[in-house]
Amino acid sequence: MEILLTNDDGIHAMGLKSLYRAFTGAGFEVHVVAPMTEQSAVGHSLTIFSPIKVKKIHENNFKGLGISGTPVDCVKWAMHFHLQKKPDLIVSGINSGANVGIDILYSGTVSAATEGALAGVPSLAVSIDEFRPLDLSQQAQWVKTFIQRFDWSRLPCQNVLNLNFPACEVHEVRGIKLCPQTTVVYRDFYQLREDPRGNPYYWLGGEIPMHLVDPEADRAMLSNNYITLTPLQFELTNHEVISELQEAIAFVNIQF
Repeated sequence: MEILLTNDDGIHAMGLKSLYRAFTGAGFEVHVVAPMTEQSAVGHSLTIFSPIKVKKIHENNFKGLGISGTPVDCVKWAMHFHLQKKPDLIVSGINSGANVGIDILYSGTVSAATEGALAGVPSLAVSIDEFRPLDLSQQAQWVKTFIQRFDWSRLPCQNVLNLNFPACEVHEVRGIKLCPQTTVVYRDFYQLREDPRGNPYYWLGGEIPMHLVDPEADRAMLSNNYITLTPLQFELTNHEVISELQEAIAFVNIQF
């Protein structure tokens, strides 16, 4: 199997290297193209006003290409310039911090996988519900086994599988749940601080009100030590509202 491996935490991130070791150890052909610096929460952004630069990284039995851009830049450049043909699979992760619910709109990890899916390649986004994991080797082995056992031809075109590990050891995981993403959004707040010269600056924070979360949705299941798996699609048209709007605009008579 030929895999394009990327992330949003940067090419030196432990999660990416853990997957690289697991995949190459299984005999997969792995192409690493990842951002040179952390690109968390950049969403589906592209670099269009500056050039893309590429740096070869080769250290401690790891090799890949670092890109001076976003996760989506990495996938686009790899697919349309670097690789001779489409890979069998695109994997993005393992991201430090869960990507569930509304996070998928902000996530560079999910966006990289989305870019691959839009190009017709089966894609998997992988995250863990922890911001400072010490070791992700077991999670990486789990992902490797999942990839080997899943029939990727059954994944509909332009769909992404979004996989999240709970913040516990793999042997403490209660199981895997296929579940929808939560629709509950963050309660945002900004902290006002001062720099050493007395100038104000603002730091974004936020939390999900857990009492509003559907107990069957990804955020709740992840908090209860389940691995969550959610298929995502990106056709965003609200077909139910179309019929409502048809009735509404029927009464509007605008002359052009």
